[in-house]
Amino acid sequence: MADPRGFMTTGRELPRRRPVDLRLKDWHEVYEELNETTLKKQAGRCMDCGIPFCHQGCPLGNMIPEWNDLVWRDDWSEAIERLHATNNFPEFTGTLCPAPCEAACVLGINSDPVTIKQVEIEIIDKAWEEGWVRPQPPEARTGFSVAVVGSGPSGLATAQQLTRSGHDVTVFERADRIGGLLRYGIPEFKMEKRRLDRRLEQMAAEGTHFVAGIEVGGDGEQDLSVEELRSRFDAVVLAVGATDWRDLPIPGREYHGVHQAMEYLPPSNRVQQGDYSRSDIDVAGKHVVVIGGGDTGADCVGTAHRQGAASVTQLEIMPIPPSERPATNPWPTYPAIFRVSSAHEEGGERLFSVNTEEFLGDEHGNLRALKLVDVQRVGGKFEPVEGSERELEADFVFLAMGFLGPQKAGLLDALGVEYDERGNVRRDASYESTVPGVFVAGDAGRGQSLIVWAIAEGRSAARGVDEKLTGRDVLPRPINPGDRAFA
Repeated sequence: MADPRGFMTTGRELPRRRPVDLRLKDWHEVYEELNETTLKKQAGRCMDCGIPFCHQGCPLGNMIPEWNDLVWRDDWSEAIERLHATNNFPEFTGTLCPAPCEAACVLGINSDPVTIKQVEIEIIDKAWEEGWVRPQPPEARTGFSVAVVGSGPSGLATAQQLTRSGHDVTVFERADRIGGLLRYGIPEFKMEKRRLDRRLEQMAAEGTHFVAGIEVGGDGEQDLSVEELRSRFDAVVLAVGATDWRDLPIPGREYHGVHQAMEYLPPSNRVQQGDYSRSDIDVAGKHVVVIGGGDTGADCVGTAHRQGAASVTQLEIMPIPPSERPATNPWPTYPAIFRVSSAHEEGGERLFSVNTEEFLGDEHGNLRALKLVDVQRVGGKFEPVEGSERELEADFVFLAMGFLGPQKAGLLDALGVEYDERGNVRRDASYESTVPGVFVAGDAGRGQSLIVWAIAEGRSAARGVDEKLTGRDVLPRPINPGDRAFA
């Protein structure tokens, strides 16, 4: 193990967030780096448990105690080897994952868990700085061709695994750049796109082909038909995500100023890419309301702050979570506790146990306010609290209430895949859909989930594809399609 007394002598320490007044002037990542001495001490808190529950908390099966020990011993090159053995993109999880591994850390039973996520991002950052992350092209080609539709984390993980196994892999993306939600859904202040771009360069050098701006199953002149897709490729992997967003069909939904979160975030990211000088949804000087209390909602909050909103209010129908784990939410489940993200730290107000009953507009069809009511849970349902009705001023509302599954019209329906009871693409134990030769990875088959699950899905689906094409049993499969996080 690392420092045998580290968990007793060293307290948990996280990197500082840059000052709010400074970071609101730019779109750079929020967190500063930990110095190497401090980081080694944090890695030394790992107890190298006999049963490392962090392995189970992480669907990738990251060998966390091993690379904690290697960092503590200053063996960084071996640490990145251990990290890459289970995770294709630790810089993505190191910045974006909510770290279920830390929730499952044994030290967390009665103390603060190890800063696993921070050790992870520091390992990969050092590896890039030292030039240890190099292309790994295959030694031999199989002669089989595979199409991966979708270039988010699950699609990229699938593609990298299959390319390195010798297959000719083409990744298709309907947006104009590769990256999926990593590119246009995740704000720059959460993950700078340089992290994505250098991975794509590595993958291209390994032999993965990228084709952007083409919709597979679309009817445009430049699009790829389903018939051509099936004729050109020996296997197809659907990694199209769960993009069917949940709407709020209440009176006034048609007013100008009411948008889905994924209508708001991509244009802002395009400003950072240099495509626009200003987003077509700019809230400078306006009153903003975000409906939905999850990560996407927080992304909207942080984006609105940087655009200079006059006020930002985030609404959540659920009651405010407790500050500590309740008895019904024990270790090692992910703690449903009150959290303050970097976006919340930057300002605004959070309202819990409220429901929006109506959008109110002016005579020009523009949003002016929301009609709110407090709610309480009665018999498993939310009931309005009598006399709590009120208006909340709003020029813009962003709906961040989650996703219902993959978009079915177009590619999926044209392929003829079947759906499960939750509306996701049905697949068997090898990640193959009900259409032979068509596989499914990520949120399209699992439903809306975490980035760490998406990468694990991509690695596992690659195993299914390789086994089907070659009969080999060589690639890892960290999870099964039906596996779920600790509940």
